[in-house]
Amino acid sequence: MIEFPFLVLVFGAVLLAEALLARHEVMAYTAGWRRPACELPYGMPHARGADPDRPPDAYLVYLDGIGKRRFHDTRDGGQLVKALIAGAPELRVLGQVQPYSPLAAPLADRPLWAWLRRRAGLLLFLHNVMQIFVAADHRYRPLYNRAVGGQIADQLRLAGYRSGSGVPVVLLSYSGGAQVATGAVEELHARLRPPLLLITLGGFHNGANDLTHARHLHRLTSDGDWIERVCTWIFPQRWRLFRRSGWHAAVRAGKITVHRLDPATHLGRRSYISPAALLPDGRSHLDHTADTVIGLIRDFTPRPGVRTGGFGTDHTAP
Repeated sequence: MIEFPFLVLVFGAVLLAEALLARHEVMAYTAGWRRPACELPYGMPHARGADPDRPPDAYLVYLDGIGKRRFHDTRDGGQLVKALIAGAPELRVLGQVQPYSPLAAPLADRPLWAWLRRRAGLLLFLHNVMQIFVAADHRYRPLYNRAVGGQIADQLRLAGYRSGSGVPVVLLSYSGGAQVATGAVEELHARLRPPLLLITLGGFHNGANDLTHARHLHRLTSDGDWIERVCTWIFPQRWRLFRRSGWHAAVRAGKITVHRLDPATHLGRRSYISPAALLPDGRSHLDHTADTVIGLIRDFTPRPGVRTGGFGTDHTAP
């Protein structure tokens, strides 16, 4: 029988190794040892949805949670992205950005991690969790923000976005993707100057990033989402006491709107993106989330003859 102290020792060693590996990638980017890759797998488009030969109403970049480890959508088999494309064909949607890799290198495609995936899949998630905390660390945050913000800008250009065109860009983020989305604002503004809308879904972020150049941030949450609630406890910049943080500056500027997706949970059979869990009106949680996101985007990019609005409960909150 394995002794408990031995398990603690092994787990501690794994955490230490992960912490070092997570920092290595952002430092390799900063030092110029490696450059972020822009190439996608053969046959994979840079965006889906609206006709690439005509300007779309908006570009939507989806930044997934810690389950993201390859170019293709992984958390829910891409069901949320598919629902958004089906419900809003006027959007061009990008789902290939690697929010947990400053070098834009999918974790599942690396030989060592492919080996680990077959033997210790939990480490894949642990790696991405550590990347969130590296992105939130004040020592590495500016470097991480520049790296992934640049990755998003490159993918948008490859998808047809023209700097200064005025076409809106929407960053839709799930869970830890919110740390990356809020961090990408400054780099996207510097490179592309787009009208920028952020939508966080169960967003897990530290509240330190500057949101000055974001037009608005819609926070989609639920009373059943304890994971999203934890980040408002563990990161001081989300506390009301720290009024100078980027988050509270945005709150005072009226840029944060909260929408309740009760009774959804962060994960599991009743999650925000569950196609099986049903609301009293007969819609699934997935349909409710997709409808809400589409409504918010259309409010941001109004089109003649399209009636929008009426989603959620709007107010500011920590």
